[in-house]
Amino acid sequence: MLDTFLKKLKNVDWILLILGVLLTLFGISVLYNLGAANGFAIRQSIWLLVAVIVFITASFVDFSFLKNGKFLFTLFILMVVILSAVFLLGEEVKGAQSRFYIFGFAIQPADPAKLVLIAILAKYFSRRHMQIAHIKHILISGVYAGILFLLVAAQPDLGSALMLASIWFFIVLLSGISKKHLFALFAIAFVLAFSAWNFALKDYQKERILIFMDPLKDLYGAGYNAYQSLVATGSGGLLGKGIGLGTQSKLHFLPEYQTDFIFAAFAEEWGFVGVLLFFAVFSALLIRILQLGLKSNDNFTRLFSIGVAALFVTHFVINVGMNIGLLPITGITLPFVSYGGTHLLTEFLMLAILASLSRRVNT
Repeated sequence: MLDTFLKKLKNVDWILLILGVLLTLFGISVLYNLGAANGFAIRQSIWLLVAVIVFITASFVDFSFLKNGKFLFTLFILMVVILSAVFLLGEEVKGAQSRFYIFGFAIQPADPAKLVLIAILAKYFSRRHMQIAHIKHILISGVYAGILFLLVAAQPDLGSALMLASIWFFIVLLSGISKKHLFALFAIAFVLAFSAWNFALKDYQKERILIFMDPLKDLYGAGYNAYQSLVATGSGGLLGKGIGLGTQSKLHFLPEYQTDFIFAAFAEEWGFVGVLLFFAVFSALLIRILQLGLKSNDNFTRLFSIGVAALFVTHFVINVGMNIGLLPITGITLPFVSYGGTHLLTEFLMLAILASLSRRVNT
């Protein structure tokens, strides 16, 4: 039995696993040195151990069943039920009712919803990629994404809702959408953005966008977070202040240093050189994801890899952008690095599914 297990371990994509673990350890190094009292580092280390076990276990599974339309539709309905249940059973934290608490750990259904949407869209367009010019396929796929988007946005969790929209947009875009339909999508996006500003966005969300346009307008009010993030990022210099020596985060000038602004906390301690190292590891992970997808002769696997890469890139660009003042603050986490168990498990599971799919269609 041991021999069989060791043979199975050879099928594990150790490159994906190691890169994911390295990124997570970057985050834990920051969390650990912010103090043991909050317990972030310990809990995240436990989540990492569980995520590694999930990755290795999932690597042994044949995920071909994800190509079954009936199974995916059932999974979609289940996801809708769970997201709806958040409004009845979830606990409100900082104005958002987006999570359950189980044994002291927060579970956010919006994270697995991203995985479900990627699988559904990959399945839908894997057979219809030659018919993408028909507007009905854009509309039908948009209904799937739109339902999940509205349920998450209503929590309200604008950041996760934007991620769901970006998954749909990138998969549709890379499936071969026509120029006229692409133009129509941008027009619809403009109308929705205008409507959201006037009827949907809350005052604090509008404030974040206005502060982005003029960060110095209200340094001790709405612009405080953005300003402190810039200070922390810039104060790291070339080599950083050293692990555990970041003053902006340790003295709590930097808010939400464990999630939204963990990049600023990391940059302060690790400096420009550390940031380059982080970028290199993250880029290597993206290259590996796209390699697994593009070398596959299976459309589902290709589109699944595109969806996973699009999700990670969007998270990365928006989080880093808001930490350095290039984008408004939206509450979007940094993949693998920010504190949070649900998103960490979901990210490692995505990688395991992709590795499993790629291995089986190419053997």
